[in-house]
Amino acid sequence: MNYRLKRVLAVLVILLIAFGWYVTIFGLGSVMEPTKDKIKLGLDIKGGVYVVMEAQTDLEGEELAELMNQTQAVIEERVNQMGLAEPVVTVEGQKRIRVELPGAEDAEAAIEQIGQTAQLQFALADGTPVLDGSNVKDANTGMAEKGGYAVLLQFDSDGADKFTNATQQAYSGAITSAHVDQGVANNAIMIMLDNQIISAPVVDNGPISGGSCEISGNFSQEEAKNLAALIRGGALPVELVEVTSSVQTAKIGYNALEQSIIAGFIGLALIFVIMLVGYRIMGLAANIGLLLYVVIILNVMALMGSVLTLPGIAGIILSIGMAVDANVVIFSRIREEIIGGKSIRVAVQTGFKRAMSTVIDSQVTTFIAAIILYQVGTSTVKGFAWTLMIGILASLLTAVLITRLYISILSESKVFAKKGFYGIKKDNTATFQINKELHFIKHRKIFYSITIAIMVIGLVFGIVRGLNYGIDFTGGTMLQVDMGKQVAVADVEKSIKAYKLQPEIIYSGAENEEVVIRTMKALDSDQRAEVLDKLQADFGFAEEDIVAQELFGPSVGKELRNNAIKAVLLSALFMLIYIRLRFSEWKFGGAALLGVLNDVLLVIAFYAIFNVQVNNPFIAGILTVVGYSINDTIVVFDRVRENLKFMKKGNTEELLDKSITQTLGRSLMTSFTTLVVMIPMFVMTGSAIRVFVLPLMVGVLVGAASSITICSPLYYEFSRRNNQSKYLKGTKKKKKKQPERRDPNHGAQV
Repeated sequence: MNYRLKRVLAVLVILLIAFGWYVTIFGLGSVMEPTKDKIKLGLDIKGGVYVVMEAQTDLEGEELAELMNQTQAVIEERVNQMGLAEPVVTVEGQKRIRVELPGAEDAEAAIEQIGQTAQLQFALADGTPVLDGSNVKDANTGMAEKGGYAVLLQFDSDGADKFTNATQQAYSGAITSAHVDQGVANNAIMIMLDNQIISAPVVDNGPISGGSCEISGNFSQEEAKNLAALIRGGALPVELVEVTSSVQTAKIGYNALEQSIIAGFIGLALIFVIMLVGYRIMGLAANIGLLLYVVIILNVMALMGSVLTLPGIAGIILSIGMAVDANVVIFSRIREEIIGGKSIRVAVQTGFKRAMSTVIDSQVTTFIAAIILYQVGTSTVKGFAWTLMIGILASLLTAVLITRLYISILSESKVFAKKGFYGIKKDNTATFQINKELHFIKHRKIFYSITIAIMVIGLVFGIVRGLNYGIDFTGGTMLQVDMGKQVAVADVEKSIKAYKLQPEIIYSGAENEEVVIRTMKALDSDQRAEVLDKLQADFGFAEEDIVAQELFGPSVGKELRNNAIKAVLLSALFMLIYIRLRFSEWKFGGAALLGVLNDVLLVIAFYAIFNVQVNNPFIAGILTVVGYSINDTIVVFDRVRENLKFMKKGNTEELLDKSITQTLGRSLMTSFTTLVVMIPMFVMTGSAIRVFVLPLMVGVLVGAASSITICSPLYYEFSRRNNQSKYLKGTKKKKKKQPERRDPNHGAQV
């Protein structure tokens, strides 16, 4: 591409970035709404309800899949009648249905209505079933003949006959009600859902024929609408049991969203400054690429209908750090070429070419972790993984194409083709470059000892005190209430003492006015409502002050633990395969894999020592640690592989020390910039994002350190043993080939 065409393209990219930001924030009047308004917000931001229900069946394979699809269709019909915007009903795993109701105002009523999942039945007052929901063609609301609202039913031909016979029996007076205590008359037809009577209209005017009827009474419009929706939902083909549920208000979510956006922009601004100070004109090119990067992520999410969650925001912020990493690897290469004596233009071309394999390898391994995280994670974790995957692809695009375009133009300019603009000082050394010769391998035993000591301390804490598992791992219930004032924990304990919950009660919120109650008992919606009613009676808070409710069944916690183990093992396996294919030596893969294991154990030790709660985001944190750890290790090993070509006569210790020193500046810069974007998120946002950011921050530090102090020394150990075994084999061969020495005197003695 000639220089003039590059300049034209560069101007077009600038215009595209400006246009993209304008459309993202302001839109195009009536033609296009702002992109930021098109992005769907998750329940943790806009509020709402989600329920996960498990099918009680022994079916497997295709029969189970067909059953779950039928169940999904019935529930979709049911929730669509609730009038909520964009309800989501999906099959999760093999036997579970996940229902998300964004913006649900009456959360308890929504859960109650969704939770009524057994077959719909019509029965006589004595409990004799007469027909089921599969016989109902339609149920709508209308005006009753005598005024007021009514529910209008229509039956299929089989149901019409059954209903006529049933009303005839009810009208005959021969039936004695078995539910007098519930107000069911002898001449009633009970409509039952989940073995609960939802309506019991009486037959006053004789048997009803013709396949249709009217249920009238003192219904309000809302009551008639809800009853019709339940009947119209029809019969579920299987019984469902609530295993997980969550009620979130928008009260905290929107506040957390605003704080996250502010924190994100602060982190982005800090990165812009760091890149400019550290890499001069190359940093400017990287910043242009980062501006496009943010636009790409937001617009791709809007176009694909992705749901933005609070953990997803954390994923975006982390991927910004990954985008910087690609640029830092490239810039470090370019500066090495300049220091080596090449002209600016040639150094830029060579630097990009030599950095590509490192950039691709490091990003691919993190992408592998994100894919597995998406496959095994729950809805919240999937949001984090999805934004991370989009971010990795966008970072490759902007670093490889956009940044390269601008640096290429600048390198061919007479004004900017000078070493100073690329961070090269007059003494031909780079800014932030480590010029001292460092020796890491000879201190490897110290590194091993420190690492083992931390693991042992973590193990002791884990055995003595145990890990602080959250209710999403153990199963249980969480209630969060805004009391409007600071209330003593002892008073809350006293209020709910009769329920024998053995709760953990902690403060939350800016002024500690919110109370979070956690118990390992799995309370259903009715039980949760009872506890909340008691608290409300004692402390006088309003209905809208119930911030959140969550239920995790014991089976869900066990599944989460299994998924965490499975995810780490799968990630490690696929990364090992990838590294083996790319580096052609088992020593690289083996050292990297043990380094990953080391990082996982150190993060777990951190959780044990500081009693940090192990919950759902822990899985995302661990897997991201795995990906980030491999990322750093690959950068070092890629340099080792390259230096092997030029240092064949040198020993392995010198080779590794030189390779680590050459890449140390990049490792420190990348870790620093990634932490820079996460620190504002940790400080400024609430607990919903902190639980994601904390393991990531720990993982970044551990991953950067282990590539130097664990993985590289392990490669040295493997290489040394391999060389020793070769030496021993060679010695044995020499002994075999050496001719037998004969006594010239033929053994004669004097």
